[in-house]
Amino acid sequence: MTRRNLELALLVIGAPVVILLFAMLALNQGESISVNSLGVPLGIFGAFLVSHLAVRRFAPEADPAILPIVFVLAGIGICFVTRLAPDLAVNQVAWLFVGVGAMVGVLALSRNIEKVANYKYTFMLLGIALLLSPMIPGLGQEILGSRIWLHIGSFSFQPGEVAKIAIVLFLAGYLSTNREMLSVFTMKVGPLHVPDLRTLLPMLVMWVVALLVVVFEKDLGSALVFFFVFLAMLYAATGKKTYLVVGIGLIAVGFLGVWGTFSHVQTRVANWLDPFADAQGAGYQMVQALYSIVDGDIFGRGIGNGLAVQIPVVESDFIFASIAEETGLLGASGVLLLYVSLAIRGYVTASRAKSDFSSFMCVGLTTIIVLQAFIIVGGVTGLIPLTGLTLPFISQGGSSLLASFISVGFLLRCGDEATGVSEEMANATVTINNNSVLGRVSLGRRLTHSIIAFGLLFSLLVGNLTQLMVVNAAEYQSMPGNNHTLAKKARIQRGTITTADNVVLAESVKNDDGTYSRVYPAGSLASQVVGYQSNQYGTSGIESTQDEALTGTTNHATWLDVLNQEAGITTAGNSVELSLNSTVQSAAQKALEGYTGACVVMNPKTGAILAMASSPTYNAADFESVIKSAAQNADGSTSSLVNRATQSLYAPGSTFKIVSLATALENNVATPETTFTSPGEITIGGGKVTNFDSNDYGTLTLRRATELSSNTAFAQLGLKIGATTLVSGAEKFGFGTNLKFDLPTATSLMADPKTLSDWELAWAAIGQPVGDDAVVGPQATVLQMAMAGSAIANDGTVMNPYLVQSIYNANGERSFTATPSVLSQAVSAETATRVRDVLKGVVNNGTGTAAQIQGVQVAGKTGTAETGKELDDSWFVGMAPADDPKVVIAIVLEQDGTEGDGAAKAQNVLKTALKQEGLL
Repeated sequence: MTRRNLELALLVIGAPVVILLFAMLALNQGESISVNSLGVPLGIFGAFLVSHLAVRRFAPEADPAILPIVFVLAGIGICFVTRLAPDLAVNQVAWLFVGVGAMVGVLALSRNIEKVANYKYTFMLLGIALLLSPMIPGLGQEILGSRIWLHIGSFSFQPGEVAKIAIVLFLAGYLSTNREMLSVFTMKVGPLHVPDLRTLLPMLVMWVVALLVVVFEKDLGSALVFFFVFLAMLYAATGKKTYLVVGIGLIAVGFLGVWGTFSHVQTRVANWLDPFADAQGAGYQMVQALYSIVDGDIFGRGIGNGLAVQIPVVESDFIFASIAEETGLLGASGVLLLYVSLAIRGYVTASRAKSDFSSFMCVGLTTIIVLQAFIIVGGVTGLIPLTGLTLPFISQGGSSLLASFISVGFLLRCGDEATGVSEEMANATVTINNNSVLGRVSLGRRLTHSIIAFGLLFSLLVGNLTQLMVVNAAEYQSMPGNNHTLAKKARIQRGTITTADNVVLAESVKNDDGTYSRVYPAGSLASQVVGYQSNQYGTSGIESTQDEALTGTTNHATWLDVLNQEAGITTAGNSVELSLNSTVQSAAQKALEGYTGACVVMNPKTGAILAMASSPTYNAADFESVIKSAAQNADGSTSSLVNRATQSLYAPGSTFKIVSLATALENNVATPETTFTSPGEITIGGGKVTNFDSNDYGTLTLRRATELSSNTAFAQLGLKIGATTLVSGAEKFGFGTNLKFDLPTATSLMADPKTLSDWELAWAAIGQPVGDDAVVGPQATVLQMAMAGSAIANDGTVMNPYLVQSIYNANGERSFTATPSVLSQAVSAETATRVRDVLKGVVNNGTGTAAQIQGVQVAGKTGTAETGKELDDSWFVGMAPADDPKVVIAIVLEQDGTEGDGAAKAQNVLKTALKQEGLL
């Protein structure tokens, strides 16, 4: 196959890719697939067919892959400009046709490329004039912080794009003439030969020009491209790595200088280091680009389905973010691979070039295109600081498109004048004549090194994309300020949240614009458990922890659910059924009315939470005003948004004596009949321990001490148990355990036994933390004390508590069912039975008589806990029926001050729960 036939074949292979992109865009916009809707891609393909014929006529030996690569890149660019800025798409297509015409013109007019070298100084003057022309008053125009535009009437143009080509032509001519002089280092420093001032002068001149561009035009991107292109061409001409070292050093010095001098450079660096520090200001573009990129995942959201339109000027500098979002990691990587392929073909053309001049020109023009692509993609993806450059052939902008096609024209011309494959092979191992370039072997080695360098750079881009779009995607997508995630979720019908008895706590209602609003028809019922979902305030409660299930991204019931998700087909989210019983929940909330506190009702056999209430509560339908009010309250702990049942730590008071008693019995430290003296006050470890109201109970058994809640007796018991055994016993009940619960949960605490003095140990056994240690115990959540009570009710076994009972997809198919699981074995069944027997006495003839229920034996323990406030907290932990408990309750009333009040409030909740269980 001839080179031109191969080129035609590659164009035909690339055409379906471009046409498919436009077809997907048309479908997304509601258009039918027809010749009319596909007119643009067919027109582009026609333009490249014409250019192919021109190449066949004017440059039959040119590289066959360059034109097809450019065709696919340009097609992708026109498609995404049409998608992102349809008003500018017509102009972009027109510029593409002009660019193709300019490319053909270069081929037709530059029949002998060597003659161009005779005008190298003319090109130098032209390049510098074009480069600095935006500084002319009245003509130069500053847009988005960079003065790189010439503005004449309604026509705007970036002269720097053409200036790059002119400067490359000058450098190619200069280096081909002076490469031998630049390759010889006459100065010696020790054993090393280094370049003198004469050989360094061209580099210093280019460095100064680059700095002028940064200083006067604020165009850091173009300055970097100019200087790096010069280094690439200089290395190809001389093979001296010293130039690269010196050049990179000059770049570092120049960058530090402009960074310390110019605020706009400092802003770019700051946004690179942490764009989220000013996400709504200077970092807005970068943050929005990152949000778009991470949404792409592996396969993308589909052409036309992305949200990159929220990025300012996305069709220009940030167009790659949209490509990554809508074509995914595979599509974005494919675009980068096209640039690497272009680099390879451009450098292959350089290696085959007829003369030094044409070889260096190929290196320079190829490097401009590919290096510019690396710099802008690296900036958009956060790999390097962002600079204002366009993505060649893709970004909106006529100047860039025209200059890129002119560069391609020169590449094709140099390829046509190349020595040819057969002569190339023949000359590869023999002495090179004057018509050959440098020496094929040495040049090939240098160009190979350059290609490897580009390969590594673009590998970094792909690696960084993978890190963003796969590894860290979930982290970015879950950020509270991610408006992309919120906008997507607004069009998803979140699943309902219901109680076990089918009371709807949360559901989504469709709006006229196709989005959904979250409503909470049950008002204040379980509002802290359910939480809220808001585009402005994010999520909390079950709405937060089950967000993926509610939006349908996890808990798939069938393979069809998985396929729909991967295909980007939006379906209704999964419904979450909680273990709560609405009647028991209402009773728990009613018990807390007028108090600050919390209540948990639990099935001890399974761990299912039947009720979880916190007071003060709020009407979930009005959660936004509650959030605003809480934000104005300096003391967030008083907010009704706080779920005190799981997030607040309390001194458990005498309810902790359940743990102390069980630990003593389990370790044979005492029996219920062991006697203790119980004066109103005793001294232990140099500190005082007192009974409630300093009551003196004389000598009494441990059973009676529990019934009367004797502090002085349990203080002595704590000493007999010992710090290590007491803490270990508490840990078996769940203290110190990070629970895997369905809501955020504070960890209940016990002190380090090594730090406990006898006095602190005595009070710890009573349930009152004292002392000045950073961590003192016991401190417990209400959920933890419900678990402690459940352990005694469930023959010593602590079950993992849970709220989410079942999950169903939109078709009602169950994808998840909670399975009861054991957290730990706190004590033996025998010990648990003995403790329950003691706790019966607390309710029958002790401090908990207010919890009695006619016809059902209740067991439990009251408690008061000192808080340092005016009144103590009142507690109750109870279970019923006592011989085979089906329900356990834990309740705390902050600053209630009366030990029996907790039992009285718990009584009705227990009665309600027993009725629901059919036991009353």
